Amino acid sequence: MFREMRRKDRELGKEEIFEILKKGEYGIFSTISQNGYPYGLPVNYVYTNGSIYFHCAVEGHKLDNIKNNDKVSFCVVGPTQILPDKFSTKYESVIVFGRAIEVSGDEKNRALLELINKYSPDYIEQGKEYIQKKNKDSKVIKIKTEHITGKGRR
Repeated sequence: MFREMRRKDRELGKEEIFEILKKGEYGIFSTISQNGYPYGLPVNYVYTNGSIYFHCAVEGHKLDNIKNNDKVSFCVVGPTQILPDKFSTKYESVIVFGRAIEVSGDEKNRALLELINKYSPDYIEQGKEYIQKKNKDSKVIKIKTEHITGKGRR
């Protein structure tokens, strides 16, 4: 169902992949629009329990796309370094393929708290208050992983 990686010599192991996903600052969430065009946008996220979670507004382009087609991809790029003398770049990246679904209740609240822990660790109590105050104004999307690849040049 999913293509094999062409450059097997650059394939990353599972532990390296999970580390990149855990440390990544943002990822590019990609969907297919109803007009057939791809739609990719950067989002803050958290990787936990084998899934990716991010929050968003209660309506918008990406939510419309998910309703139309829940198959998505998510790309995270780690640190890079240009190698001018080699006409190349040091890099590490991960691509996740999966299905996007909205989560609610306890799972939504856990994901929002994980986002606070990742991006605002010095403001946990304020973050909890913010989650309660703004909970109805946001949605949380979960990407259920179906296939994952990692690639790097080090």
